[in-house]
Amino acid sequence: MTRPDTRKGIACMIAATLVFSVQDALSRHLGETNNVFVIVMIRYWFFAAFVVALALKAPGGLGRALRPRFPVIQVLRGVMLVAEICIMVVAFVKLGLVATHAVFTCFPLLVAALSGPVLGEYVGWRRWTAVAVGLVGVLVILQPGGGVLSLWSVLPFAAALLFALYGLLTRYVAAEDGAAVSFFWAGTSGAVAITMLGLWFWEPLSEGSWPWMAALCVTGIIGHWCMIRAYDYAEASAIQPFSFLQLVWASIIGVAFLGESLTANVVIGAGIVVAAGLFTLWRADKKGEAPTPVARP
Repeated sequence: MTRPDTRKGIACMIAATLVFSVQDALSRHLGETNNVFVIVMIRYWFFAAFVVALALKAPGGLGRALRPRFPVIQVLRGVMLVAEICIMVVAFVKLGLVATHAVFTCFPLLVAALSGPVLGEYVGWRRWTAVAVGLVGVLVILQPGGGVLSLWSVLPFAAALLFALYGLLTRYVAAEDGAAVSFFWAGTSGAVAITMLGLWFWEPLSEGSWPWMAALCVTGIIGHWCMIRAYDYAEASAIQPFSFLQLVWASIIGVAFLGESLTANVVIGAGIVVAAGLFTLWRADKKGEAPTPVARP
């Protein structure tokens, strides 16, 4: 058993958000010249191999992972996650890393809003107020009448909705299936779903793409390893707030390496959304609710 160490947990979470941001930049680069479904399919093959390797080392081995208490929900979680990733990659290409992540950051607010109808939890007026404030922040980012607002702007919000539902379902199955089983099914069922779609749209990767594809797969494994270690070292409530650094890293990478711009409305709107999101996490922790995933893989 890993010895608790909050500082190491925080460091691992910060590393995970940085690696996942690099992964998103690689996804955007590959998505500009390749079919998105094919990219995500190849990425998921490596992800599935990683989760199978982890399951073999976990208590009960692969046999325990193959006997989930909620098989239908586990499969649904996996499909939701891979669909969210596909949508995000398209959004990276159409909107860029900065705008996409700025809008996607609202997903903790969606978790708070949906925890009532999905899990039957009570959501008080304070968190409903935070949700409303956060949605105002999203409108500031999208800047109706200009800015990044377009039909493509729906994509990161749709991805945030899917990831929020994925997180809530993860919380629902956690008591019976545990993190190792849920992680296994997120990888394997997602791999099966995207393979069925990816093979239908199969086309060879564009010239020079394979080194970038290899880097994408490697960063995915490293990022997940860092995130797992973060939760091994520290309580979720201690490291959750640091997941918002993914927006910071993505913005730095987008501006410095991808030629994206950081406009005032995106900075102000993202700040409002992050502040509202942090408040909802604080209220959930204060009320003793089980944590939901907050770092997007």
